[in-house]
Amino acid sequence: MRGFLLAVWIGSVFFATSAGAVNRTESAVKKRNVAAADTSVVASAQQQAPAGRSGAAADSRPVPPETLSVLSEETGVTSGAVPVVTKELSVSKPDSMQGKTHAPADSMEMAVDSMSGDSTVKKGFFHRFYNYFKSANVDKTLTKKFDFSIIGGPHYSSDIKLGLGLVAAGLYRVDRKDLSIPPSNISLFGDITTTGFWLLGVRGNTLFKGAKYRLDFTTYFFSFPSAFWGIGYDKGMYGTPGSYKRMQSQVKVDFFFRLVPKFYLGPSVSFNYIKGKDFSDISLLNGENTQYTNTSIGVILMYDSRDVIYNASRGIYARLDQRFYPSFFGNKGAFTQTELIFDAYHKLWKGAVMAYDFYAQLGTGSVPWTMLARLGGSYRMRGYYEGRYRDRQMVEVQAELRQHIYNRHGVAVWVGAGNVFPTFGEFNPAHTLPNYGVGYRWEFKNKVNVRFDYGFGKGENSFLFSINEAF
Repeated sequence: MRGFLLAVWIGSVFFATSAGAVNRTESAVKKRNVAAADTSVVASAQQQAPAGRSGAAADSRPVPPETLSVLSEETGVTSGAVPVVTKELSVSKPDSMQGKTHAPADSMEMAVDSMSGDSTVKKGFFHRFYNYFKSANVDKTLTKKFDFSIIGGPHYSSDIKLGLGLVAAGLYRVDRKDLSIPPSNISLFGDITTTGFWLLGVRGNTLFKGAKYRLDFTTYFFSFPSAFWGIGYDKGMYGTPGSYKRMQSQVKVDFFFRLVPKFYLGPSVSFNYIKGKDFSDISLLNGENTQYTNTSIGVILMYDSRDVIYNASRGIYARLDQRFYPSFFGNKGAFTQTELIFDAYHKLWKGAVMAYDFYAQLGTGSVPWTMLARLGGSYRMRGYYEGRYRDRQMVEVQAELRQHIYNRHGVAVWVGAGNVFPTFGEFNPAHTLPNYGVGYRWEFKNKVNVRFDYGFGKGENSFLFSINEAF
């Protein structure tokens, strides 16, 4: 966030300085004529102004406004007029004229130029910059086919260290006449960090006319110098991590048909290619391959009554995702994965939303190490290194209080817990890992939050920057 604000400040100084230089150049050209004109105008004003009446009505014409193109295309706002400079110079009281016109004409004009050039352009830029973000917070999908915005900033986490992320977010409506359906969204996201991690991806969802159909999609590519502790709770808790580079590509598409209001059923397909290389301790793989290609087909049953998909304040989201990875799809060994999600949202008091999340990933069969459930990350068990604890089965729960503070600003606090285990018969409550944290929210666009979270786990913690709420 500090890096983002610094960039804004540098940009404002650049534009203000450039605009000020332009105004000073123009003033030098005008100065010869204005200096002579002011003397005659003052004398004329003293002779013509009626007693007890200001001459402003006769000659209070504003200086023509300068314009800047910065952000004007997005906001539709150009620079405001330079402050009004009237020629009568306090002629409403002729007796006071002598006390206000002793300054030489050149110095008077330079003062006017300085005011109308540097100061006003600086104020004008920040005013336009403010208007840009103010307008970005308005739902424009009713008047625009595509409401597009970009935001970027620095971030830090324990696994990928210091990085710079960029998100280009867009909101749109298939049917702009139906206000009962939330806007659809799409995000192009990229990231690069000091560890050599890079990421590029696209995700989004589209709600079709009447919400009879829905399309969710995600695709990404990344390279990640990572740590690997091995498989199971004990390896993650007591083991010594090795290093390797994880390269992954994923494409996932879900299409839903509405059965009855709020209930959806549909097919899902996914493709994952994961390759590990440069292992410092290959024995941690227990003889498994270093790379796998996995393709699945599945079915999803979903109930969704959320008011806003990506930032809900009320409603329920429940999802059962059953995936099959048969060997005839090119998988090394056949296996299945079941994913369960249950989220609930309700308002507590003014500006407060309580959100609950239950998540389970259950695998059976020959699940490769690349497809095991991994605890931690940016959405659940925030604060844990993603993948330190991994196994066939995982369950997680969390509760988060989100409080709006003022204007676009808000905060969040959460608590949670998670557990990884190979089978239900080997579930050990003593292996449950705690989680808690605090975060800041800034509403970048209407109902689209940028979040800064700091999560704490057992023996580790991390800072996270992301777009949209965690769940």
